[in-house]
Amino acid sequence: MGRKGRHITPQPAVQEPEDVQQEQQTAEKRPYDPLKDTYDWIHCIVVAIIVCVLLFVLAARVIDVRGQSMEPTLYQGDKIVITRLAGDYKYGDIVVLQKDSFKREPIVKRVIATEGQTVTIDFAEGIVSVNGEALDETYTKERTYDRYDIMNPAFYEVYGIDPEKDVTENTVTVTVPEGCVFVMGDNRNNSSDSRVGTINFVDTRIIMGKAVFRMFPFNRMGAIYGVGGSDG
Repeated sequence: MGRKGRHITPQPAVQEPEDVQQEQQTAEKRPYDPLKDTYDWIHCIVVAIIVCVLLFVLAARVIDVRGQSMEPTLYQGDKIVITRLAGDYKYGDIVVLQKDSFKREPIVKRVIATEGQTVTIDFAEGIVSVNGEALDETYTKERTYDRYDIMNPAFYEVYGIDPEKDVTENTVTVTVPEGCVFVMGDNRNNSSDSRVGTINFVDTRIIMGKAVFRMFPFNRMGAIYGVGGSDG
């Protein structure tokens, strides 16, 4: 017996709804409107500016560098962008802080050591060591010879210094407390920093932010890096 062929019922063509067809026809007939394109561009730009402003206000701010304490990395009048969203503070970071016991104006310094680390300064040789290892401080203007208050017996308690084991004739060793950093200026012999008793260890909660970009002067504009300062 022959096999009967199967009857295939043709499927009706799928028709688009009338409103879709009408919309497509209208779109095809609609003339090009340069004003609408311009409006769309302006709208995008305005939205982008608003987003940038919000991010800038909430996460970053511009600080003017005052004084000479960060030379040769930063100079008086430099305008730098700082942010709180740049991660944890570590050795080499340039930070801005405000400590009322010293002054109410923001000050710019470099992080030398973080919590739990020991800082040893040999003021005869001008060498700073962290955890017993001498730092390669190519970013400084000169070596560290100025002692300020850190070897003054009146401040031993502030720094937690044991005069029997932490101090010699020319050296001092301190341990950074939990939640704090030890900061210094790059212009070591013209910088009020953690060697000054009214600054000493800096609680990270009073750090306003980390420097990430120099806006001015324009001929030195660019990213600010950690170790080595800006431009390197």
